[in-house]
Amino acid sequence: MKYVFGPVPSRRLGRSLGISPIPPKTCNYSCIYCQLGRTSKLTNDRKMFFPVQDIVQEVKLALEKEHIIDFITIVGDGEPTLYLGLGELIKEIKKFTNIPVAVITNGALLYDQEVRKELLLSDVVLPTLDAVEERMFRIINRPHKDLRLNLIIEGMKKFREEFSNQIWMEVMLVKDKNDSRETILAIRKTLDELRVDKTFINVPIRPPAESWVEIPTNEVLAEAQRNLNAESIAHFENLLIESVDRDASPENQILSITKRHPLREDQIMTLFPNLNEEEIKKMLDGMSKKRLIKIEKYMNHRFWTAKEEKKI
Repeated sequence: MKYVFGPVPSRRLGRSLGISPIPPKTCNYSCIYCQLGRTSKLTNDRKMFFPVQDIVQEVKLALEKEHIIDFITIVGDGEPTLYLGLGELIKEIKKFTNIPVAVITNGALLYDQEVRKELLLSDVVLPTLDAVEERMFRIINRPHKDLRLNLIIEGMKKFREEFSNQIWMEVMLVKDKNDSRETILAIRKTLDELRVDKTFINVPIRPPAESWVEIPTNEVLAEAQRNLNAESIAHFENLLIESVDRDASPENQILSITKRHPLREDQIMTLFPNLNEEEIKKMLDGMSKKRLIKIEKYMNHRFWTAKEEKKI
């Protein structure tokens, strides 16, 4: 599977089948907390990166294998609204399944009328708003030079006026950056103006792009949750994960997931019920020696990340 992954257990979306319609690390942000690392292809130009029908065929194959899916989620290894075929992709998916379609986006391109029009086809849109002041926006999200926060927020407001389905906003909090009471209250004011249906607080639970990024204290998170009237998905990480590409070798299943996000070692142990812990550790060590994956320690956990794209 090149484009489809999961199902991923999501606190927001339940059992979610993921779709990535863009090349890795292609984004108009390079967020300091990003689990994919620094953006290597910083762009604000929309392109038809892959044929829509190629992605659609993988979704169909995945749904033949997976019968319990709560959402089909277009999320990407970067920013999915950069995919020029987004609207057509959603339209095609809805032709053969009634499973709701969600789009997880940074929301930066909502000022673009065509992007808003394409997203109207989805059932839930999940944008991100980490700051409402330009300086902090640039510190945290490190956007493409053509982006301005006031235009992004105006785009979000226009989308709210046009979109009758659900908007679930995520606020990613970083210690000593956007977690002060003053900043949180300013974000709350903007969220009220946007009339979002839900707000979620998140924190970087996987190794971030910048090693100095830290998670706010539990006390700060609790206060932020109250002030934002939000649900918290901070620290949430389900132990059980799955790979839709179960016909692939265990090594390639690991590569498929780790190229999209760091994978905790204890999660890898749940992937292969036919292998014992010693066999899995031996496999991980072998993949590390081949320079396919590398290990990182973060938040008292061992994470494995794809080092370079290779097939075994």
